[in-house]
Amino acid sequence: MEVDCIPFKETGYFSKLICDYLDQRKDLQPFYKRFPLPENFAEQIKEKEANYAFAHRATLVQSLHKQYKGITISEHTEANLTALNAKNTFTVVTGHQLNLFTGPLYFLYKIVSTINLTKELGRLYPDHQFVPVYWMATEDHDFDEINYFNLNGKKVQWNRSASGAVGMLDTKGLDVVFETVSAELGKTGNAESLKALFKQAYLEHSNLTEATRYLVNELFGEHGLVIVDGDDIALKRLLVPYAEKDIFEQIPFQKVTESIGALEQVSPDYKVQVNPREINYFYLKEGLRERIVEEGGTYQVLNTDLKFSEQELREELYAHPERFSPNVIARPLYQEVILPNLTYIGGGGELAYWLELKSYFNAMDITFPMLLLRNSALVITEKQAEKIERLNLKVAHLFLKQNTFINKKIREISNIDIDFSPQKKYLEEQFKHLYELAAETDKSFLGAVKAQEVKQKKGLDALEKRLLKAQKRKLKDQVIRMTDIQNELFPNKSLQERQLNFSELYLELGKGLIPSLLDSLDPFSGAFSILKY
Repeated sequence: MEVDCIPFKETGYFSKLICDYLDQRKDLQPFYKRFPLPENFAEQIKEKEANYAFAHRATLVQSLHKQYKGITISEHTEANLTALNAKNTFTVVTGHQLNLFTGPLYFLYKIVSTINLTKELGRLYPDHQFVPVYWMATEDHDFDEINYFNLNGKKVQWNRSASGAVGMLDTKGLDVVFETVSAELGKTGNAESLKALFKQAYLEHSNLTEATRYLVNELFGEHGLVIVDGDDIALKRLLVPYAEKDIFEQIPFQKVTESIGALEQVSPDYKVQVNPREINYFYLKEGLRERIVEEGGTYQVLNTDLKFSEQELREELYAHPERFSPNVIARPLYQEVILPNLTYIGGGGELAYWLELKSYFNAMDITFPMLLLRNSALVITEKQAEKIERLNLKVAHLFLKQNTFINKKIREISNIDIDFSPQKKYLEEQFKHLYELAAETDKSFLGAVKAQEVKQKKGLDALEKRLLKAQKRKLKDQVIRMTDIQNELFPNKSLQERQLNFSELYLELGKGLIPSLLDSLDPFSGAFSILKY
């Protein structure tokens, strides 16, 4: 693939908080430990090595071997599982929900970023080993967020009732989805490969956790990816001391609340991504994942009859840690407790809530990971690239909101000048003299002068808009072509990576898709990638 890029800030799709983070704004530095520059990993390795409990490695590896039981894994993944026993081995992690058939395209970009970072770290720090990890959000209970994907502009949806953690859901009803997918994909060789992948993942595995593990292992296993399911009793036991501090001392609630306030002091434009709860754990059983709340010394599981005294809940935590499921605030800490992790790779929304967590990690005496924005990409075919060139467009233009994009281009290509800025400047000069005259004679006249200036400027604005509208009609064919190419590349007026499923690219590129992405995306690029094939 041919690679170009555009700064994240210039895309218009990333928040001020994330753009400021990428610029390493000084006021934001208290909210993270180290910025993910290649040279900063030496100190991160040293700190994690000193603070990560070596005994956790044996538990981690033992749990992972159990989780992979019955799955054919590559030599590379097997070697990475073995390497996790060694003190000089560290992980790079990304996480994502169990979206049907991977969901949006950026799921692939997350994992590609993770694999590529471990490769780069291996080159930079040859005395250490680095393992890419995908953390499956098996305990998430928002089924409506994961039960569909888009294919050829259509929503392919798994319709069924669901409750509790999505990872425990059986795969009932996915045979109907398979029929829809098969009809939509067609009958090419690549289409048949995709059908086989869907069928083997979802029709030959009993629940969504097993199906997703199989699917992701098939896509990325040969590149050494290790897949972790946190819904594991042995791993949950390692979390118990930290869950106690959350449930009974409310440390995360206090610390994260303070951090949110401090972030708002840095800039009122920073939007709070996630608010902490007094207790950041759910009670988890098959078909049930409900919040634990405390009222008057009694701990209740919402929407159930389950109630515990403080002593009873402590006993339940120690006897059945698997029944305690961390929420979005507690899950990052769980991940860093059980993994020898250096870096979390996520999207802008994820990094925004991670920036709320550092003081909480400090209070729990857990090393805060480096935060790296995942690769983002716009994939353009050769045919689309030719259209863009014929229209004399730059790819950067296509990131503009559609109305702004069309107006900008009409002004550029019109054979008449639609910009009335010179007239407005001339008008301002004329009114400057009127203001001076009013000030010297009758100051009450100033209001009338101001009103007239506003009226005449509005008149010029209206004339400019009418002229622009007329030129749009005159250049209608060109407007349609420009709108069509933007809609192709930004479906639903959104980033391509948030709308398309990987299968649409796979139909074109087949098994070469993931190797092409691995070759093209640089985790340290710090920019939005434009990929042409």
